[in-house]
Amino acid sequence: MEKITYPLLCFNLNQHAVLGILVGTEYQAVETDARRLKSVLTNHLQRQYKKDGDYPLLEMKSPALKMIEVSLRPTYRWGAGAFPLTGKVKISTPLVYGEGEPGVYECFLPLLDESFFCYEISQLENLARHFIINALDNEQPEEVYRMAQYPLPSLEVLTLRVNEEYFFSYDWNKTEQPKNLERLAERYPYPKAVQRNLTAMPDAAWELEEYVVQATEKLFVQRASVLLVGNNGVGKSAVLRQTFRKLTQAAKKNDLEYTFWRIQAQRFTATSKYLGEWQETVEELVWELNTVNGILWVEDIVRLLQEGGKGVEDSVAAYLLPFIQQGRLQLVGEVTPQQLESMRRLLPGFVESLQFITIRELPEKQLNIVFEKLTAYLRQNLKVHVSNDALGMALRLLKRFYPYESFPGKGIRFLGECVSEALFHQKTEVSRRDVITQFIRRTGLPELFLRDDLLLDQQELEQFFNSRIIGQEAAVEKLSDIVKVFKAGLNNPLKPITTLIFAGPTGVGKTASAQALAQYFFGKGQRQSPLIRIDMSEFQHPSQITRFLGAGLEPGKLVSDVRERPFAVLLLDEAEKATPAIFDAFLTVMDEGMLVDAFGRITNFRNCIIILTTNLGATNHRALGFGQRAIDDEVYRSAIGRHFRPEFMNRIDGIVVFQPLSQDNIRQIALKELEEAKQREGFTKRGLQLVFTDRVLNYLTEIGFHEKYGARPLQRALEDFILRPLANWLLEHPDATDGKLEVDFDRNISVKKL
Repeated sequence: MEKITYPLLCFNLNQHAVLGILVGTEYQAVETDARRLKSVLTNHLQRQYKKDGDYPLLEMKSPALKMIEVSLRPTYRWGAGAFPLTGKVKISTPLVYGEGEPGVYECFLPLLDESFFCYEISQLENLARHFIINALDNEQPEEVYRMAQYPLPSLEVLTLRVNEEYFFSYDWNKTEQPKNLERLAERYPYPKAVQRNLTAMPDAAWELEEYVVQATEKLFVQRASVLLVGNNGVGKSAVLRQTFRKLTQAAKKNDLEYTFWRIQAQRFTATSKYLGEWQETVEELVWELNTVNGILWVEDIVRLLQEGGKGVEDSVAAYLLPFIQQGRLQLVGEVTPQQLESMRRLLPGFVESLQFITIRELPEKQLNIVFEKLTAYLRQNLKVHVSNDALGMALRLLKRFYPYESFPGKGIRFLGECVSEALFHQKTEVSRRDVITQFIRRTGLPELFLRDDLLLDQQELEQFFNSRIIGQEAAVEKLSDIVKVFKAGLNNPLKPITTLIFAGPTGVGKTASAQALAQYFFGKGQRQSPLIRIDMSEFQHPSQITRFLGAGLEPGKLVSDVRERPFAVLLLDEAEKATPAIFDAFLTVMDEGMLVDAFGRITNFRNCIIILTTNLGATNHRALGFGQRAIDDEVYRSAIGRHFRPEFMNRIDGIVVFQPLSQDNIRQIALKELEEAKQREGFTKRGLQLVFTDRVLNYLTEIGFHEKYGARPLQRALEDFILRPLANWLLEHPDATDGKLEVDFDRNISVKKL
């Protein structure tokens, strides 16, 4: 029996947590103390040795620990630019070293995942500093400061006993069940009873039979790993499901063992507790798949490039590549063309190991056949009739408002929602009215935009905006024009509905205008607010663009909000305070209405209205009070043009300059706020009606305006000086119900029940 010793670097994170890094290997773990830490890592190495007859090779005599201190200036890097911080920071980094061959020292910097050889012990510290500075120079400041937070480590040793003449041979017993497969994946095809419970819609690949034949040939005859490529909705999943059913029937008929397993990409690493465990899980899955002659269907296969290590080269996809190339693993998945290009760029070897089947959207004649078969299936099996008017309306609406998705998938999904709603209400028919109602519920769009037979009442339109936007005729006119263009169907369907800049001093109604537009466009059926508001002052530095757009697995604030609410007004507040790098990324959004991340995932903005608010140019005007002259629009337009790049400004559809509010405007806003206050729950549930005197209105108008902040203090004044005294009165009169309350002002607010 041979003994191998490994250096174990231990960090006491807190009273109950010790981090251990097994130097020279990829293994690390966290346990309550060093003893348990050594036990866990030793057990894992022994299991690995018994299974594969292999172990991490490390020859280091008398390992030692030395702390190397360097001083450097953290630097943000974005593209070709560098943004160093003002002060320097001292970093103390552990160096573990020991003599391997005589005169040769093997050296490790575990926290930086760096190693090197040293031939002169006197040069050890200089070499270590060189590697540390080079490594940290490429890190963002957050990572540098994180390194500085590590406590001082201690060095332990871990011993593994091995027999170099013995190699463990694992002989799988075919009578055993594939435990890991059953734990992490699902057997496919599902039993019929399970399939019926999953969805009421048919699981068929109508008019896609040629692709089923291709997939069967590649999987069954050529035994290749296959990738189905096509836009969302063309039928990739339907082709795979039909192929698996066909192969299952053929296997039974020919008395062959053939199994199919469906797994989500994140399941490969979901149960891993320490470094190296998911690799062990992958190898066990591959082994079990071979024993049951299985094909692995990976959902969201592009995510294999994100799961696992820090980079693509350490991902699950990279780990699976040798198994695929050697024919030990047969994989199948589906991607969009954008995802395929991202995979090809990030990990070309993985893509080259797969064979492609490209699925294109069906022509109109075949699509009609698909929907004829679908309606016949629903009528025969679910006893639900989809009228021709309902089908035609559904296809027309989907074609206009979901141009970025493909038929037949988007049609089948939407009709499935309508049928489920009909079954829930015990109806036997899906009518044109049902389709419109379901579309309103899904998008929030008013019926006016969905039906060509409804005419736009321009007087009613202007009244809607004038009741919500006070004293801004230019804004009302611009918003009304947007509605008219959209109603006529003349907006570009491959771009956002419109992109605007709202300019002007603070407190004049820019945000209120965006809220009014959101309510008119998307406020009919959505449960969530149709306004997505993002404070751009939170994204002033280039490094914060990842928090805005996202990176790796995690989407940023913008992406997550728009994916959740694709039909919405996107309000980018105080846009001038954000880093210009964000608006460079927005060029693609304004041109194509889409944002594609590094992994080919698409976020769609084509059903969004994008509004940027800015105070640029406001500093060129002195504070404006009641009755002062209007602002010169060109002052604002010139300031905006100087701040934003020409490429960005050329993609803006319009700039709306908001004027200062007059005393009459403030009075109208105050009256509007008082009318809305009457509808608050505390009054309505008691049956109390409020009557505000003119003196209250005059008082609120006076204290609710500020020369610098416009009408912004009005809400606070309403809460502090009107509603708070009313709340005190209600608490003092708990029995006050059903009647009128007169609210008056004479030095103080007074309340009297009439």
